[in-house]
Amino acid sequence: MCATYDIKYPSAWDKIELTQVAKSLVKSSDAFIFGSLVTRDDGSRSTLYKLLPIAKFKIFDVNLRAPYYTKDILVYLMNQADFIKFNDEEIFEIAKYLNSSSQSLEQNIRFISEKTNTKTICVTKGRYGAILYYKDTFYYNSGYQIVVKDTVGAGDSFLASLIDKLLKEVSPQIAIDFACAVGALVAGREEANPQITDKDIATMVGEN
Repeated sequence: MCATYDIKYPSAWDKIELTQVAKSLVKSSDAFIFGSLVTRDDGSRSTLYKLLPIAKFKIFDVNLRAPYYTKDILVYLMNQADFIKFNDEEIFEIAKYLNSSSQSLEQNIRFISEKTNTKTICVTKGRYGAILYYKDTFYYNSGYQIVVKDTVGAGDSFLASLIDKLLKEVSPQIAIDFACAVGALVAGREEANPQITDKDIATMVGEN
């Protein structure tokens, strides 16, 4: 069964105005992360479209929340991105939009990479870890054993950790292992932004 959402309007990502401060921040930042949900508002969508051309490294964090997306917008955002992050349900839905007939996760990752000219793609698989496609190579993490207490913040922590490591040119395998460990540790705590130490992460990675 697909998840359903009741997302109030307006929310924090609606009515975002294009300001000089926003333009300066995006232009000077190493990475610019954006999601598809922001495009439901005409004003925020316009602002995003004007910021994308000035960003150095564009990361599209896909968040399909029906009815707040369209095929045309998703395709446009994927073509703008240098890096796309999906969950395992989202990538199959979007691959089908693009007329892929494959049921293979890896084949659909390659398919979307070629269709959108996006060189880096990551797909999260919940408790089963994640797969990273980076420079024509797949890197895998099979997940970590945890007792889930609260998943809020886990996905964002995962992505932030992964991007940080890749921008620092850490080995992609180390990067995906590190990111999965951080995401798991956050999901195993009761708050969205818990204190996590390097020792916590090293211990988690060592148990994989």
